[in-house]
Amino acid sequence: MSKGTLFDKVWDLHTVGTLPSGQTQLYIGLHLIHEVTSPQAFAMLRDRQLSVLCPERTVATVDHIVPTADVARPFADTLAEEMMQALEQNCQDYGIRFYNIGSGNQGVVHVIAPEQGLTQPGMTIACGDSHTSTHGAFGAIAFGIGTSQVRDVLASQTLALSKLKVRRLEVNGSLRPGVYAKDVILHIIRQLGVKGGVGYAYEYAGTTFEQMSMEERMTVCNMSIEGGARCGYVNPDTVTYEYLRGRDFAPRDETWDQAVAWWQRLRSDADAEYDDVVTFDAADIAPTVTWGITPGQGIAVNEQIPAATELPAGDREVAAEAYRYMKLQPGQPIAGTKVDVCFIGSCTNGRLSDLREAAKFAKSRQVAAGVKAFVVPGSERVKQQAEAEGLDKIFQAAGFEWRGAGCSMCLAMNPDKLQGDQVSASSSNRNFKGRQGSPNGRTLLMSPAMVVAAAVTGQVTDVRELL
Repeated sequence: MSKGTLFDKVWDLHTVGTLPSGQTQLYIGLHLIHEVTSPQAFAMLRDRQLSVLCPERTVATVDHIVPTADVARPFADTLAEEMMQALEQNCQDYGIRFYNIGSGNQGVVHVIAPEQGLTQPGMTIACGDSHTSTHGAFGAIAFGIGTSQVRDVLASQTLALSKLKVRRLEVNGSLRPGVYAKDVILHIIRQLGVKGGVGYAYEYAGTTFEQMSMEERMTVCNMSIEGGARCGYVNPDTVTYEYLRGRDFAPRDETWDQAVAWWQRLRSDADAEYDDVVTFDAADIAPTVTWGITPGQGIAVNEQIPAATELPAGDREVAAEAYRYMKLQPGQPIAGTKVDVCFIGSCTNGRLSDLREAAKFAKSRQVAAGVKAFVVPGSERVKQQAEAEGLDKIFQAAGFEWRGAGCSMCLAMNPDKLQGDQVSASSSNRNFKGRQGSPNGRTLLMSPAMVVAAAVTGQVTDVRELL
């Protein structure tokens, strides 16, 4: 087993005890909740006449079901309105901090917590959402959990978990122009597979990650779960500390230096032992696009869709299913694939730096005829900052729709949905069948810059051609 890693240190610091099952009872420092997975958990508390043990350690927002075009209440979708009302009532009843629409702090749960400094190194974080691994970018250990576990954290502030192995994923070198953090994680998942990380926590290390901004690191950690890992993290460093400095919930004054010293000690030791180490060269990573129905079915934009015989035997059945569903042929170039909808947003790529980079390519260009393109900021703060910089005007001038904050078409639990078998160029994290609202809709995952390239050409295009 691993020894001396950040994961081991944080795990040990938060261990309450060992349960009869052999699992660890792990204390959770921050619990994030939203409107989709919390109503049933609160109902279970009421059935058992339990209270929320540490309401001050729980923070709520609304993101999945929020319309991004019209947030007038009541929502047109009655189920969405019921979810909203339930969250509002539960937060009021149990004294939980709630960032509602119009508060200035609402947004995708994995965007708002980091931008407010709620997420900090050395924390254990849980949320009823798969992509909670995002918060590992800060050197936190963050788990997506199910509804019954949401109940457990509300009632006890702890989780029953089995300790994970730790795999160090080392990427070295500088990314070439047109290659982004999204391409890095899609490349890693392509190489290791969607089940490659099962039973592991991923530690992202090497000079490539050291050069990344916090928002880029969040993109990578966000998709750890798509590679099968339970969580993913980056050791905290000066990039982390400077990002946190001055944020709402970050330590201040004399406690700041103490906090930084403490965070520094949590970094993996120089002689830490890992259960596995895998290395990559940044020079081998190109703009990457998924062609199939799992995030592992990705290729460089200048490559052809692989034949089943080129894939491991265990991947051939799902490849055959992907060919049929996506209506693509082995040997066909992914570049030139026609797109109908282009979506920039999500907890993976809806932050300010994502919008800034996308705007560079949208400026002085025009969305192709017949393509619907829209941008959804990850939070109300991101929206406000982007508008202050004039990014909204750049996108609108290019023919993109500018929307309000929310999860939007990432999973389409709101009015933003694909129609029929439309093809979507998406900066989100999952390309499962039906993921974006239509049972026949087809999703191609790529970086925000690549989404813009697709939007202005009407087809999958190597963004490097626009540089």
